[in-house]
Amino acid sequence: MNSIGKLLNLGGLTAAAVLYLVTTTDVAAQGTRNCAPRQAVMDRLADGYGETRQSVGLGSNNAMVEVYASAETGSWTITVTSPGGLTCLVASGQSFETVAEVMPAKGNDA
Repeated sequence: MNSIGKLLNLGGLTAAAVLYLVTTTDVAAQGTRNCAPRQAVMDRLADGYGETRQSVGLGSNNAMVEVYASAETGSWTITVTSPGGLTCLVASGQSFETVAEVMPAKGNDA
């Protein structure tokens, strides 16, 4: 699997998480998501689901957006960590896979 394909796949999941963050306020979002200290969330994802960090980026208000996934089970989780260290689960699901798709050439509508 090449690195461009991994970046495209993980970039799509990260973009979805950032879009979610931009459309909600911090107070409202924390009221509807499961949040805990970052280390506790990381331990739970690793021990409970076998997930490891696949990508990381900065979202709005310097929030760290991370994608965790398990190659064995296909489970995935997107988390957002505030600058204060509180980590919230944004989304999770099944059937995670890394894809290697090539972007169309500029000027090509396909």
